[in-house]
Amino acid sequence: MVLGLSLHAFVLVHVIISLIGIVAGLIVMFGLLGSKPMPGLTAIFLLFTILTSATGFPIPPLLTEKLLPSHIIGIISLVLLAIACLALYGMKLRGVWRPVYIVTAMISLYFNCFVLVIQSFLKVPALAALAPAVPPNPPGGPVFAVVQGIVLVFFVVLTVGAWRRYKPMTFA
Repeated sequence: MVLGLSLHAFVLVHVIISLIGIVAGLIVMFGLLGSKPMPGLTAIFLLFTILTSATGFPIPPLLTEKLLPSHIIGIISLVLLAIACLALYGMKLRGVWRPVYIVTAMISLYFNCFVLVIQSFLKVPALAALAPAVPPNPPGGPVFAVVQGIVLVFFVVLTVGAWRRYKPMTFA
């Protein structure tokens, strides 16, 4: 039992939260490229990405006494999301806070996609056959490395593009 739910139900809720955050984040990312702020969807992206990181901690085998890579990604993501929220809602994207928001929000989205790729290779039999994992290690091999490399390049290119193109409208 985790927070009153069976482990299976809790993991299912965590996965649904993660997927909502990823889909909203990708839409927001493409909105940034077109200088469309999408405030409602941005709030959903930030909220669900925060919830993704927060709900990842109590899932076994994360209930161990040692710090795991998944904990580190979750902690870094929460710090980045706090900075993104400060930049967007506190500093209203003024000055340097615009690129700070873009970079911190997009790195958090990348982390979610990074974990999605890992989990896909662990849970989808066809992918698992291409990049077998030996627990407790994540998947490995050239296919897995190429997929993660493509995801990384995708995020770097689109984050740089958003940095250059996103100019939120300001009112004097």
